[in-house]
Amino acid sequence: MELTKHGHSCVVLSEDDRRLVIDPGAFTDPSALDGAGAVLVTHEHADHFAPDVLRAAMDADPALEVWTNGSVAGRLDGAAGRVHVVGDGDALTIAGFDVTVHGELHAVIHPEVPRVGNIGFLVGGEVFHPGDAFTVPSEPVATLLLPVHAPWSKTAEVIDYVRAVDADQAYAIHDGLLNDAGLGIVSSLLGERGPGTPTPFSRLAPGDSVEL
Repeated sequence: MELTKHGHSCVVLSEDDRRLVIDPGAFTDPSALDGAGAVLVTHEHADHFAPDVLRAAMDADPALEVWTNGSVAGRLDGAAGRVHVVGDGDALTIAGFDVTVHGELHAVIHPEVPRVGNIGFLVGGEVFHPGDAFTVPSEPVATLLLPVHAPWSKTAEVIDYVRAVDADQAYAIHDGLLNDAGLGIVSSLLGERGPGTPTPFSRLAPGDSVEL
């Protein structure tokens, strides 16, 4: 399986002629959706979900389908039968990939900010995208897509989350608001110079790929 980073929280997983896109939001070039067999959306926030871009991609490809939670599905009107609502505990085959769904709610931003729904996707029993939450799946994870920076987190929580998931390796996502200095500091704390015995951690620049 090949993992390609497409900016902020969007990744593409591909194998042979199968292509699965996760969280193509407002910080992602719409070309990430080219050739997609299916799209997974974790939640409704704009950095993960760009309704107009996704509708345009579905108009361009009548075979393109989306799997997401109820709140996102409700904003994709006019795509009946092609938008599928899933939730915690579901197990499906999507675009030829085995996918299990984990979690229910977005992380707490502030006690006065209502929490929206958020689901994480474990693809192929290997790659876990948590969206905007520190969800620990109920099954082993080989590759964790790690949200390294957000208004709802601090680095200590990110370190604890990596330890809780205990994946074989982690790759940075949710890093679109960090400049080079910030990326360097966060990466140093999550990598080999970080506390404890960390999970091997790397960051892909937008457009970079790695074989898993």
